[in-house]
Amino acid sequence: MEYKIEDIDKKFDAEVLQNLGNSEFVVKIKGKERNLKILNITSKGIEFILDQSYHFVKYLEDSTAKMRVVVDGVPITLNRHHQLNEIVYKNVGGSGSEGDSQLYLKSQIPGKVVSVNVKEGDKVKKGDVICVLESMKMQVSIKGHKDGTVKKLKLKKGASVAKNDILAEIE
Repeated sequence: MEYKIEDIDKKFDAEVLQNLGNSEFVVKIKGKERNLKILNITSKGIEFILDQSYHFVKYLEDSTAKMRVVVDGVPITLNRHHQLNEIVYKNVGGSGSEGDSQLYLKSQIPGKVVSVNVKEGDKVKKGDVICVLESMKMQVSIKGHKDGTVKKLKLKKGASVAKNDILAEIE
C-alpha cells in the first residue's frame, strides 16, 4: 500500500512479505526488508519492535484518507490514499471539458451519507464539498464537478448510496 506523510513531498510503499507466525513479520518499507514483531494492539494504539527498536503508535484520528497518529511522541498525519480525493473528483466528472456539461454528480464509492453540505437552490463552485460519505471507516468528501446551481438533491443524511448513484443535479 502506498502512504504519504503530510507536508513531505515523498511517498513510500509498505507491504508484508511474510508472516513468520507468533506476531512476527518480514515487511518491506521503501524497498528495504525489515523485521517486525507486534507486541500489543489496542483501540488506542500499537506497540511493536522494528529491527530491534521499540516503537509505540497512538491513534488520534482516522478519517477521509488520512490517519493522525503519534509515533514515539511525534505527531504525524499519514495520507493512506493520498490521491483518493483526486480519483473520486475525477470520476464524478471533475476533469476535462466533458465535466462542465455533465448534469449529474454521481457517487464513485458505496457508503453512508455522513453530511449534506448544500441544499437545493444553492450556488456551488467546482470543488465545493457537496456531501461527505463514509465507506470502509473512512470519510470521503464528494466535491462538485462544475460551477452551477443545485437543481435537485438525491440524498439525505444517514442514507446509504451505491456506486454510480446520482447524488445531485447541478445545472
